[in-house]
Amino acid sequence: MLWISLSLFLFNCKQTDTNNSTKPVHSNPNKTPKTPREIIFFDERIAITDFDLKERLDRELLVNTYFQSSTSLAMKRASRYFPIIERILKQEGVPDDFKYLCVIESNLSNVTSPAGAAGFWQFMPGTAPEYGIKITSEIDERNHLEKSTRAACRLIKNNYTLFNDWVNACAAYNRGPGGLMQDMKSQGVKHFFDTEMNPETARYVFRIMALKLIMEHPADYGYQIPKTARYSPIKCKVIKVKNPIKNLALWARQHGTSLKNLRILNPWVLSNQISATSIPCSIQIPSNKEQLGVFKK
Repeated sequence: MLWISLSLFLFNCKQTDTNNSTKPVHSNPNKTPKTPREIIFFDERIAITDFDLKERLDRELLVNTYFQSSTSLAMKRASRYFPIIERILKQEGVPDDFKYLCVIESNLSNVTSPAGAAGFWQFMPGTAPEYGIKITSEIDERNHLEKSTRAACRLIKNNYTLFNDWVNACAAYNRGPGGLMQDMKSQGVKHFFDTEMNPETARYVFRIMALKLIMEHPADYGYQIPKTARYSPIKCKVIKVKNPIKNLALWARQHGTSLKNLRILNPWVLSNQISATSIPCSIQIPSNKEQLGVFKK
């Protein structure tokens, strides 16, 4: 009787565990990612039959498929940020696939690299002002998604004007147009795929290709991220600031929010004030307090 009772107890525990379990974010950990024979990339059909191209893409598919935490975060964040980026790319006449460039640059977050590059598009402090991005002690527009994306579009289009090829324009984003030109000229070639590059740039375009494949076909690479688990856009209202703000924390409270929430929605604002040198500007505040509110008033 004791053995029967114990068996029933263990069976019920197993049933409870099964019923309470959820599907993993990533499944089939031992399945080798499939490398396609061709890919539509920057609106161009590219054959992946050359063994070098195939193996370089295969490497990036393996690395990014099994870097589950980073790739899962990229997929979740994409639901919030891709609609903004896609709209701007379309308006600026830049191929939609360039949205994956900022995935590999920053994983869709406002990070700062050890070299000092910042924002989704990782602009260096010296390059940013050339493309209309303002950096002061109060603000850093490299962290302004709309402005930095438009600046990145201008940079990419400048590269395209030089190379007349979107893949080369993409590689030049990492290597620099002068560096890429020098590499190709010294080797007597005209395309990134034919050029021996430094290790970082050699992987750069293929990393973007890999993220495109994984994020567009997540199930094929073992990812199961339901819509409810993805990060939704934050509903905001925009306030145009025409006069200096001496205390942003106080200003935020007067508008029913907090400095913390202000920073989340406006990561380009660095200090607790907006002076005359930083205006006019537009500040976003939450319009849905259930989505982003003040915990305790």
